[in-house]
Amino acid sequence: QVQLVESGGGLVQAGGSLRLSCAASGRAYSRYGMGWFRQAPGKEREFVAGVSLSGASTYYAESVKGRFTVSRDNAKNTVYLQMSSLKPEDTAVYYCNAVVAGTTPAFGSWGQGTQVTVSS
Repeated sequence: QVQLVESGGGLVQAGGSLRLSCAASGRAYSRYGMGWFRQAPGKEREFVAGVSLSGASTYYAESVKGRFTVSRDNAKNTVYLQMSSLKPEDTAVYYCNAVVAGTTPAFGSWGQGTQVTVSS
């Protein structure tokens, strides 16, 4: 299992930037790729970005490609999401999780998430 604590969210104007962090504990962190997901009010949780176990490969949802960058620091058991050129439609609670098959959450339990609010 893996325990996850997301941080770094906040209120930002459209066009601004934020950097999210996900601190992971548990041995499972070193066995999985990691992903970021988000859930906007009234919508289902969706995949945003993923990074392979080594960190060498990254992949993104079309809606964030070119604006978001995912990375991981395995020495710190931490995954990051650098978000730039933010849009109001990026407003959501952001979560991280281990992933399997690219975009599927590995675990059913989630952290508390971190709120990102983008004003127009």
